[in-house]
Amino acid sequence: MAREFTSVGVVGLGTMGAGIVEVFARNGIDVVAVEVSDAALDRGRAHLTGSTDRAVARGKLAEADRDALLARVDFQVGLAALHSVDLVVEAVPERLDLKRRIFAELDRVCKPEAVLATNTSSLSVTEVSVATGRPQQVVGIHFFNPAPVMRLVEVVRTVVTAADVVADVEALCARLGKVGVTIGDRAGFIANALLFGYLNHAVGMFESRYASREDIDAAMKLGGGLPMGPLALLDLIGLDTACEILDTMYRRGGRDRRHAPAPLVRQMVTAGLLGRKSGRGFYTYEKPGSAKVVPDGSTPQERPAAGDGARRVARVGVVGSGATAAGLVEVFAGAGYEVVRVAPGGDLDGLAEVDLVVEAVAEDLDVKKELFASLDGVCKPGVVLATTTSSLPVIDIAMATGRPADVIGLHFSGPVPARPLVEIVRTVRTGAEATETARAVCATLDRTAVVCGDRAGFVVDALLFPYLNDAVKMLEAGYATIDDIDHAMKLGCGYPTGPFELLDAVGLDVALASQRALYRELRDPGLAPAPLLEHLVTAGYLGRRAGRGFREHPGR
Repeated sequence: MAREFTSVGVVGLGTMGAGIVEVFARNGIDVVAVEVSDAALDRGRAHLTGSTDRAVARGKLAEADRDALLARVDFQVGLAALHSVDLVVEAVPERLDLKRRIFAELDRVCKPEAVLATNTSSLSVTEVSVATGRPQQVVGIHFFNPAPVMRLVEVVRTVVTAADVVADVEALCARLGKVGVTIGDRAGFIANALLFGYLNHAVGMFESRYASREDIDAAMKLGGGLPMGPLALLDLIGLDTACEILDTMYRRGGRDRRHAPAPLVRQMVTAGLLGRKSGRGFYTYEKPGSAKVVPDGSTPQERPAAGDGARRVARVGVVGSGATAAGLVEVFAGAGYEVVRVAPGGDLDGLAEVDLVVEAVAEDLDVKKELFASLDGVCKPGVVLATTTSSLPVIDIAMATGRPADVIGLHFSGPVPARPLVEIVRTVRTGAEATETARAVCATLDRTAVVCGDRAGFVVDALLFPYLNDAVKMLEAGYATIDDIDHAMKLGCGYPTGPFELLDAVGLDVALASQRALYRELRDPGLAPAPLLEHLVTAGYLGRRAGRGFREHPGR
């Protein structure tokens, strides 16, 4: 039977530490809250009272319950105050030397049976534990920010952590109303190992000027269904914190290039551009600590709805017979365009007088090139020819025509009628008029358009599928279960679906094809498709539509 922790200590009362104090005190546990000085203690107390006062103002906490919560907290300076607690959770800055010093002192101060826990998000729990004479009683308890709100806790066991200690902490998580996932001591654990590779990739995309900060963030919110864009999220986390986590994961995780902090991250940290807390990061904020974004020199200028330099579009041709083509017809007709639809292999002469052609035929380069060569011979001069490809090089399609300046990618996120995002893909030969025409058309469709270059995956898939591939590699390594990984990303990062839920919905074959395209183009070993993904596709386990993918889907 698991022991019951009746009193806990929390070391470090920054935003995270104060949040952890609140979690324990909300659940009837006495807390000794410790800082290094009176001034730091006052700041920690202010964090806690501010959070609880906001909860009262929002009707989330009764005044009497707030007062009872605060009464359970004993604020003290110095680790000596922790001599009688059952559990200590350390939440100081992510510096191994600092944590090791604290744990060595805790080992001396705390009673022999006390459990010592670190809230580290990236450092080795094992390396922290060996600073004590009781490594079997040291465990990672990684809360997510804000701790009172986020339901996930990663319980990190080392190779010597006692089984009863892990069980006791798992029971504590349940008592706190948290979902605990228990994992081994690996760089980044689950959530950060998957999240920060994606965030770092987004920085590289912005750094190379592939797409603007606004377009990258909009693409992942609207096309990826995420609660926040990657660059805005980095500003919230703090660029210095992100840099430390990435650097630690790179050193501890096999020196995967995807975890090597992008040069721009280091430069911004050096320049003091740390995100919201400094008032400026990828975006500029009203003041340090504010969440309100204000215009700066990189803020895009407002565009007229019609789009400067756009050609007039009244009639639209759609080529294709599947769900995407049907969705395109519905969307264009609903916006007032006259639509001409042609089935693949059908007579294209009906497209002779249209102003825009959008193809949605099979995702086969030869098929698309043949179609565009035929369109080149049928369509009048000045017609914009658009492909909805999600993975093929648009330039290869464009060069099948004699008018590559008029060829562009229009990748509608599916299902087309429901999703508000369109990726406008420019090739090195796409003309400005074609781009502005595409922008104007997207505006009339009430779609958010993001503009990017002609690279594998464009914005959304280039960021999304490597994250999914990393999740498969994590599963393949036996590090965590499908359910734990999905729980970690939904509860720890606020994602609407876990990676394996999403893979089964999208289709494992679709994910594999996209990942192969990314790997072929970039040749980054970290982007090589996970062997398990390849094996499942070979076996015909393609996801929901096949009745089985990473999970079974009876009746599908």
